[in-house]
Amino acid sequence: MPDAVPPGFESLATSRAYFTQESMLAVETRRRKLFIGLPRETSLQENRICLTPEAVKHLVEAGHDIIIESGAGEPSKYSDHDYSEAGATIAYTAKEVFEADLVLKVAPPTAVEIDYLKAGQTLMSALQFGSLSADYITSILRKKINAISFELIKDPSGAKPVVRAMSEIAGSTVMLVAAEYLARSNEGKGVILGGITGVPPSQVVILGAGTVAEYAARAATGLGAEVKVFDNHLYKLRRLKHNLGTQLYTSTLDTFVLSQQIRRADVVIGALNAEEGRVPFMVSEEVVASMSPGSVIIDVSIDQGGCFETSEITTHSKPVFRKYDVVHYCVPNIASRVPRTATNALSNIFTPILQEISEHGGINEVLFTNEHFRSGVYAYKGSLTNSTIAKKFNMRYKELGLMIAVRN
Repeated sequence: MPDAVPPGFESLATSRAYFTQESMLAVETRRRKLFIGLPRETSLQENRICLTPEAVKHLVEAGHDIIIESGAGEPSKYSDHDYSEAGATIAYTAKEVFEADLVLKVAPPTAVEIDYLKAGQTLMSALQFGSLSADYITSILRKKINAISFELIKDPSGAKPVVRAMSEIAGSTVMLVAAEYLARSNEGKGVILGGITGVPPSQVVILGAGTVAEYAARAATGLGAEVKVFDNHLYKLRRLKHNLGTQLYTSTLDTFVLSQQIRRADVVIGALNAEEGRVPFMVSEEVVASMSPGSVIIDVSIDQGGCFETSEITTHSKPVFRKYDVVHYCVPNIASRVPRTATNALSNIFTPILQEISEHGGINEVLFTNEHFRSGVYAYKGSLTNSTIAKKFNMRYKELGLMIAVRN
C-alpha cells in the first residue's frame, strides 16, 4: 500500500512559486550608431560617389546619421533632393562633412581635405598606388586617423570586391571605347568591332588574363571578334578559358609571337596587373610603330605605369592622342566614364561593410574580429601598417594584428 501523501503537499507541488521561472535578462548589444560623411569629389574627373540615395535611406532607417556635401551626387545623376529625401543632411562646405566620424570618399583626400581630418576619425577611400607619394602618407600618419584603402579590402573568400567590380566595368567599357575609335567618324580604320558573314573578323589582342581581360574578351567574342590573350600566369589563362566557356587563343608573353600578333591587331588592350609596384611587361615603341594606321590601343594599366612605351595619361575630356597614327586611349579612371553604374556597384559593396562595422561596435572592434577587413588598413592611430608602402618609401611600419591584439 503506497505511503499516504502528507496533508497540503499536493497543493505545494502544484504551486508555480516553487518552479524555476523564466526571466528577462538584459542582453548586451555591441551595435554602434555611425556618423558617415560623403564629401563632393574634387579630383580631376572623378564622377563617382560611394553610396546611392537608396543605400543612404537603408542606413538612415537603421539609425545612422549621414551628411553629404551639396552636389556630391550630381555627376552620377543623383540630386541633393534625392539624398535629402533619403534622410541625409545636406552640407554646403566640405569642412562640415569632415566632422563625421567616418569619411567615405572615392579619390584620396587632397591636402586641403587632409587638414580637415582629426585624430580618431576613420577615412575610407582609394589609395591609388600609381600616384602615391611619401608626403601623402606622412600627412595621413600625422593626423593619427585610421585610414582604409578600399582597393585592399578583402571579402571572406580572399577576393578584393571593389577591384573586382571596377575591373568588370572597365573590361566591359573598353570594347565600347574600341568600337567607337575604330569607326571612320573618329578617323579610325573604318572597321566594325566583330565580324559579319563573309568578312574576316577584327583582331583583338589583350595583355593580361585578369578580370578586365575576362570582361573585355567576353564582350569582344560576343561581337564576333577574334580574341588573343597573353599572360605569363598559366593558371590565369586556364581560368579565363574556363570562365568564358570557349576555346580561346592564349599564350605566354613570348616577345616574338606577341609582336607579330600586335602588328596584325585592330585593337590592343593593356590590362596587366602591377607586380611589386610595376607592370611586368611593356610593349616597345618599335612594335607600336609597326601597327597599321588607325589601330586602337587602350591602356587600362596606365595608372600603374602602363603596358606600352608610347602611353601617356589622358583624361575623359581629352581621352585620346595619336602616335605613329595609332589611337591611344590612356584614361586611368575608366569606371568614371559610366559613373552611375560604378556608384551602384560601390554602394552595393560599402553598405554591408558599414552595417558590419556598426554591428561589431565600431572600427576597432571589427578590425579585431575580422581579419579580411584588416587587409585594407594602411594607417592606424598614427602608425603605418602596410608593408608594401613601407618598402616603397623606406618607412617604418607596425603589424596591425599585434597592435589590435594589445588594444585597450
